[in-house]
Amino acid sequence: RPDPEVPASRLVADYYGTYEDTFDMQVLRPAPVRRVDPGSPLTVTLIDDRVFTADLVLNATGTWDNPFIPYIPGIENFRGRQLHTKDYVRKEDFVGQRTLVVGGGLSAVQFLLELAPVTETVWATHRPPNFTQREFDAGWGLAVEEAVRERTFAGRRPASVVRTTGIPQIPAYLDGVAAGTLVSRGMFDRVTETGVVFGPPKSEVAAGYGPSRSNELQVPESWDPLPVGTEMDVDIIFWNTGFRPALRHLAPLKLRGAEGGIRMLDEVTPAADDRILLVGYGSTASTVGATRAGRLAGRRAARILQQKVDSAA
Repeated sequence: RPDPEVPASRLVADYYGTYEDTFDMQVLRPAPVRRVDPGSPLTVTLIDDRVFTADLVLNATGTWDNPFIPYIPGIENFRGRQLHTKDYVRKEDFVGQRTLVVGGGLSAVQFLLELAPVTETVWATHRPPNFTQREFDAGWGLAVEEAVRERTFAGRRPASVVRTTGIPQIPAYLDGVAAGTLVSRGMFDRVTETGVVFGPPKSEVAAGYGPSRSNELQVPESWDPLPVGTEMDVDIIFWNTGFRPALRHLAPLKLRGAEGGIRMLDEVTPAADDRILLVGYGSTASTVGATRAGRLAGRRAARILQQKVDSAA
């Protein structure tokens, strides 16, 4: 068992270091990639201008390096503090300040509950919170992945996580609704120097996908939008608005289609170029899914490379 006194970051680094040593893997790092260009073979250019060629590229860049903050008119003029989920350190940094938490996902829900004892919080979402009655069991997990696959295989952008998973109706969350902490006040459409101005909701339904789809609000008490035009002063805007796949370096390959997503032939192979294998995109953008995708991509790459060796013999 890992030593609980050792930081997780060190444990993970030690694990991968041992794995690389055991299998004598020649890993070059750091090697941040600027772009991957088409051609035969593919050309991979690093930010220091070193260039490599490759028959296959396994891309496992995830989403963490690409936090998403939507543009709201006036956002650049706000004089208070703005931060994203990625920037959060500790709740003590929010003491005594009115904090506007933006986003309808579980990160926003959990941060609202954590911050409520030390700061005045306000929750802002485009549509009603997507509470679901569905149990988070094995069948739920499969249904979530199937709903995401349906979108990515059709070339549509992956939806936000919570629109597919939903928010579970656990006691802590329902207590947060009853206390007024987990009650969305709708969404603002303008940012001022000292706060925001609320606009009309994008929707009066949660508009969930897959296992969280419902024709009516499951926890209607969690939705109480402010009147259009309501101005509110805040000290902090805390963006819990998710992440996007970190794929800018693959832009020269033109993997995206007309609907903005990458049409997938299977869970790792883009239809536009099967020499690129995406590990952790779409239905595999989770710890469990990425593990499965890594296995699929690794086996596919090994098979293709073995075929090249055999044909050259």
